[in-house]
Amino acid sequence: MDWEDYQYFLAVAGGGSVSAAARRLGQSHSTVLRRLDKLEAALDVRLFERFQTGYVLTPNGEELQALLAPVAEGMQEIERKLSGQDATLQGAIRVTTTDTLMALLLPALSEFRRTYPGIQLQVTVNNSFLNLSRRDADVAIRPSNTPPDNLVGRKLGRLRTAPYAAQAYLRRRGAVGGWADHDWVAPDDSLAHLRQARWLREHVPPERYAISVDSLLGMAAAVEAGLGAGMLLCLLADARPGLVRLAEPEPALDTDVWILTHPDLRRVNRIRVFTAFLFDGLSRHPAFG
Repeated sequence: MDWEDYQYFLAVAGGGSVSAAARRLGQSHSTVLRRLDKLEAALDVRLFERFQTGYVLTPNGEELQALLAPVAEGMQEIERKLSGQDATLQGAIRVTTTDTLMALLLPALSEFRRTYPGIQLQVTVNNSFLNLSRRDADVAIRPSNTPPDNLVGRKLGRLRTAPYAAQAYLRRRGAVGGWADHDWVAPDDSLAHLRQARWLREHVPPERYAISVDSLLGMAAAVEAGLGAGMLLCLLADARPGLVRLAEPEPALDTDVWILTHPDLRRVNRIRVFTAFLFDGLSRHPAFG
């Protein structure tokens, strides 16, 4: 028995749909479906009737929900009692994140250290996924619309992207007719997988690229320097008073941000406390539109 599978079942039962359960658990739609299918296969019963309007419990599902109710209450009570031991937590936590998220995380990391001084934080700034399976890191805070299936975690929110340009650049350029009339700060080949890069390829001819940069922070700095317009993370651009947003954020460019860890670590007390602390402190941050 895997208690987490039953938590997914309870979330779907309580929300009436996979989408509602995914939002409540901070997981992807596909992850909820996979865990629900796994539970039904393990129990060899059908727990829900699937309708276009939502998920409805079968008689077996209703019986399971009733059986699990006291168990769920007991688990919550255990968590409440154990949380009283958190102030004495000791040890190190290895964290990996990206350069774009580091400034956002630092205030939360500082507050965590004040609350739990016995824990040492080791932070690696790396724009590719470190291998949590090999324990290169304990916790990853990363932007991704397709987080690895071998990791577990919660979605913090989403980062938005919009076109920006420096005020000095706009004064110099004057009126322009469309996107292809601007000079552009482009992501280089190492960032070609990003949605910003695909948008630029679809809307701007390559001869309009003034400069290519291999990091999103570098792109924001280049736009701020007046080298051209750029599709930038609002998290980075809105903090630069010299930049002007040229259009509203493009929903197709939204990127989810996740707090992830390896399944073997999710019940380690200091990891559980750390990830919950970050989620509570950051999930309502205005940067996550």
